[in-house]
Amino acid sequence: MSSRNTFTKLIIIFLILCSGSFVFPSEIYAGKKPNVIVILADDLGYGDLSSYGAKDLKSPHIDSIVKQGMKFENFYANCPVCSPTRAALLSGRYQDMVGVPGVIRTHQDNSWGYLRESSVMLPRLMQKDGYQTAIIGKWHLGLESPNIPNERGFHFFKGYLGDMMDDYYKHRRHGINYMRENRVEIDPEGHATDLFSGWTCDYLKKQKNSDSPFFLYLAYNAPHSPIQPPEEWNQKVLNRETGISKHRAKIVALIEHMDDGIGRVMKCLNETGLSENTIVIFSSDNGGSLKHGATNGPWRDGKQSMYEGGLRVPTAVLWPGKVKPGSRTEIRALSMDILPTVFEAAGIPAPDGIEGKSFLPSLKGEKQEELREFHFFRRREGGTQYAGKTIEAVIHNDWKLLQNSPFEPMELYNLKNDPEEKHNLIHQRKSKFHKLAKALRAEIQRYGTIPWQKTAK
Repeated sequence: MSSRNTFTKLIIIFLILCSGSFVFPSEIYAGKKPNVIVILADDLGYGDLSSYGAKDLKSPHIDSIVKQGMKFENFYANCPVCSPTRAALLSGRYQDMVGVPGVIRTHQDNSWGYLRESSVMLPRLMQKDGYQTAIIGKWHLGLESPNIPNERGFHFFKGYLGDMMDDYYKHRRHGINYMRENRVEIDPEGHATDLFSGWTCDYLKKQKNSDSPFFLYLAYNAPHSPIQPPEEWNQKVLNRETGISKHRAKIVALIEHMDDGIGRVMKCLNETGLSENTIVIFSSDNGGSLKHGATNGPWRDGKQSMYEGGLRVPTAVLWPGKVKPGSRTEIRALSMDILPTVFEAAGIPAPDGIEGKSFLPSLKGEKQEELREFHFFRRREGGTQYAGKTIEAVIHNDWKLLQNSPFEPMELYNLKNDPEEKHNLIHQRKSKFHKLAKALRAEIQRYGTIPWQKTAK
C-alpha cells in the first residue's frame, strides 16, 4: 500500500474518532482527479436493457449504473457501425476528420478507413496529465503499427485488435488470431466476454494502490454477431421467458451474460475502494442489429441505418457525489462528446479544433443549450448494398435530413412530431430541406480534405 493511501485512511479514522462526525467520500476526494471507466457495448439496441424498456430481458447491473447515475434519453452514436464511432469517441472528432469514415477490416479491398497518424487521440493527452491509460477488449481501429493501442495513447492493452470474432471462444477472424497483451500475441481460453471482465478486475486490483488516476476503456464485443452466449445462459432465458423465440433468446442471453460481466467489474471497483472517485460511462457504438434479434425500442430500423434505430443508443453516467442518482437528461450528445466531458471533469484542457463538446453542466443538473447547431452522421462503405458510396444524415433542432441508401432520395422528418420517422416531409418543407442540405454538403466537403486510406511513403 502506498504511503499516500495509508495517510489518507489514517486521517479518515482520526476525524471519525475525534469529531464523531461522518466524513463524506466526496470531501475526501476533493481536489483529486477522478478515475474514468468507459464501458462500450457492441451493437446494443436502445430497447435491449430493462432500464430502457425491455420486458424479456434482465440487465440488473447496467440498470444499476442507470439508476445510480444519469440516464440519457437522446444519446447518439457517431455512426451506425463500429470503427467510425470508436474513432470519434477516442479523438473527440467527427470520424471522417481522423480518417475513419467506415469499417476497418482485415482485407484492404474491403477496408474503409485508416486512422490518421497525425490525429491526436485524447488518451494520449490524459497520459501527459498523469493518467494511467488502458484498453481492455475490442480495439477495431487498426491491425498493425502505428495504429495499435500502445502507439495511440494507451499504456496497457489486453484484448482484440480486429472487428468481429468468428467465434467467441476461439477469438479468430478469417483464421487470424488478433488477441494481444500489449504487442504480444496471446491465445487465452474462454468466452471473450468473461475474459474481458476478468482482465478488467485484474487491472482494477493493480490500480488500487496507485497514486495515479486511471482511464480505462472497456470495450466488449458483445452483443455483436455471432450471437454465441454460453449455453447455460441461453437455457436460462428459454426456461424463464415463456414463448420467446430461440432467435431472440440467444441475443437476450448474450446481453445478460455481458451484464453479469459488468456486474463483476462494478463489484471489483467497489471492493478496491476506487468507486467513490470513479466516473463510469456506459454506452454502445451503434444501434442493435435487427436481423440478429435486437430491438431498438420505438425507433425505426437498426444497425447500419441512418434512421434513429441505427444511431440512438442507451447511455448512462455514474459519478458518486457529483451526478444525482436517478436523474435524466434530454440533451442531445454524441459519442465524440464523452472524452471532452471527461477532460472538463478532470481539469484537462481540451485540444483546439475538436468537434466534441462537454456535457458536464448537464451531468451537474444545470440547464445546457444544444451542444452544436448541426449534428452530422456519415458512413462510407463498400459491397453491393452501398457500392462504395456513403449514407448520411444531419439533425438541426427538431429536423432531420437523411439519405439511407445511395440509390434512394433524401428524406426529411420532424423528430418532435414524428419520432418514429414515418412521415417524410421533404416535398412539404422545401426551405428546411435546403437549409439542412446546404449544411450537410459543406460538412462533406470538409471531410474530403482528409485521406482515409494508408498513403504511400
